[in-house]
Amino acid sequence: MTTPLRAVIDVVLPPRCPACGEIVDGDDRFCAACFGQLQALGPPQCACCGIPLPHEGDIAAQCGACLGEPPPFQRARAPFTYGGPTRHLVLALKHGRRLHLARMMARAMLRVAGDLPEDAVIVPVPSHALRLWQRGFNQAAEIARQLSRQSGRPLAVDALARIRATPSTKGLTRKARQKNVQGAFRVAHADQIKGRTVVLIDDVMTTGATVSACAAKLARAGARQVEVLTYARAVREEQAHVSVR
Repeated sequence: MTTPLRAVIDVVLPPRCPACGEIVDGDDRFCAACFGQLQALGPPQCACCGIPLPHEGDIAAQCGACLGEPPPFQRARAPFTYGGPTRHLVLALKHGRRLHLARMMARAMLRVAGDLPEDAVIVPVPSHALRLWQRGFNQAAEIARQLSRQSGRPLAVDALARIRATPSTKGLTRKARQKNVQGAFRVAHADQIKGRTVVLIDDVMTTGATVSACAAKLARAGARQVEVLTYARAVREEQAHVSVR
């Protein structure tokens, strides 16, 4: 878009903060107030699941949960904790159909992902056909498309399929969430992921039950390893750790 035309559009429809709607000085950015509320996830954190750890230690240190029951993925990372501005952003994409926000989310996710392996393929957590019909899109797939464009890594949007509709997991315990997603996924195109690093994409990671179910299927289908990348991570208040970047 040419600069003069962009200037005219910015006067008529100025860019706004995706969380609160305040006018900002550019696309895909929070206002100062919302930016100040972001809680960035960073070291010290579990080398596997990325949950904040209470004390500085070895970069290979893991939380008790991952040591006791290693998840089927090698690493999970998210740029922010879930709440406040990040919650508004996630809900605006998922329920407000503001698909352009996937671009902003993908950019933040790539910052914490680092350089993706050369053999990486990007795979979104799938939606069930009924949910796709109701919503018209899969928010994880929209984020995955942007990640593919920004990273240059290939996208396998239909490598995984959700074969069973699952009820809302809101308010469920970790064990209940795990039971909820049992048998819900299958690998539809093993040739797209076999022998490769799969970067599994979702908007939010809560207990990890959904991404773990997907990762287990991918690993059994021949993925070399699975890394999980989400925009936000739900953490308990006592776990929250703010990292200035």
